[in-house]
Amino acid sequence: MPNFKYIVSMNFVEELKWRGMIHQMMPGTEELLQKEQVSAYVGIDPTADSLHIGHLCGVMMLRHLQRCGHKPIALVGGATGMIGDPSGKSQERNLLNEETLRHNVACIQKQLAHFLDFESDAPNKAELVNNYDWMKDFSFLDFAREIGKCITVNYMMAKDSVKRRLNGEAQDGMSFTEFTYQLLQGYDFLYLYQTKNCKLQMGGSDQWGNITTGTELIRRKLGVENEAFALTCPLITKADGKKFGKTEKGNIWLDRNRTSPYAFYQFWLNVADEDAERYIKIFTSLDKPTIDALIEEHRQDPGLRILQKKLAEELTIMVHSKEDYEQALEASGILFGKSTKESLVKLDEQTLLDVFSGVPQFEISKDLLKGEGTKAVDLFAEHTQCFPSKGEMRKLTQGGGVSLNKEKLTSFDQMVSEADLLDGKYLLVQQGKKKYFLLIAK
Repeated sequence: MPNFKYIVSMNFVEELKWRGMIHQMMPGTEELLQKEQVSAYVGIDPTADSLHIGHLCGVMMLRHLQRCGHKPIALVGGATGMIGDPSGKSQERNLLNEETLRHNVACIQKQLAHFLDFESDAPNKAELVNNYDWMKDFSFLDFAREIGKCITVNYMMAKDSVKRRLNGEAQDGMSFTEFTYQLLQGYDFLYLYQTKNCKLQMGGSDQWGNITTGTELIRRKLGVENEAFALTCPLITKADGKKFGKTEKGNIWLDRNRTSPYAFYQFWLNVADEDAERYIKIFTSLDKPTIDALIEEHRQDPGLRILQKKLAEELTIMVHSKEDYEQALEASGILFGKSTKESLVKLDEQTLLDVFSGVPQFEISKDLLKGEGTKAVDLFAEHTQCFPSKGEMRKLTQGGGVSLNKEKLTSFDQMVSEADLLDGKYLLVQQGKKKYFLLIAK
């Protein structure tokens, strides 16, 4: 269970406003939240077995909601994940089978437990629901009769997400399956309204059309006195206009097997100053006075990267653990600080590769290291191009400027064998303070 602190006196809407997390809000939403404990939900797409940081804004909305004394519901779209949502996309989504979806849902729930309290006896403990559970036995004829007749095609066609697809953004147009998505999402809201007294749906700004279809369906199906509300957060962008959360290697995932804790930590550590000021408000639970003080301190000396360091610390601990954060911190020091062979040996293989992903790499035959091994000078200047010549390597070694696995070579013809391999396959050669080479034995 996460280290969870309820601050029931906090005003949820005010909390989101100063954090820059409100894009649109239906009239009456704030009044409802001040009047009673409200159940609210966010929908999560389960097309992978892990959340990525693009999901974090919605998840943090649920976290802040719970901290303010309201009840968060995370809806994993097992049924809608089988169809695909046209919002903000130009292509139809791949469809998944039930077994894959069940696996994905189970993995996502474990990750959400880092952010939300599912376990306590609090009246506002979080709940996870899967719309496949109520959609799987709903026949097409029943859906058409019960739900389809409540919303007109004219109403559905007026939604921006639909208009964009029909006006040529997508090469293949829009399938009937995708066109019905907003009705299915609308029915989710109706179902949760009736069964969980859920009166508020939240999501990204691209979901406004789908969310308001739900509020309209509740009104038309149950009567105008039944009010439901909508609130969206802005889509997160980067200062340079590029898509948030994407790197050259793809998404930044919350699953350590997809994105190592070190790579996760490094992503936040390397965001631009302008982005760090926004992200620390959106993606942490630090209070306003703390964040204001951090921003002021950062502006005094941006080179210290105070905001980025705090952002990376908070998120790595929340998503992974304090131990993972400390290891990421130690791993960061290997490239740029004074570290020892002991620090290097502690790295798991993925972190080692992440730390040295940008350095020149050479493949060598493992046979060279068998038995007594091979002289360092032959290995580094003949079998690889770590040094341009044996003479230069000899001179640098004599001056104490060559290290193997963070230990200085005692002589240029020191033997290097299998016993020196890290994780059974890597050698780290260092020239001077900052020049590294990674040798991979195969």
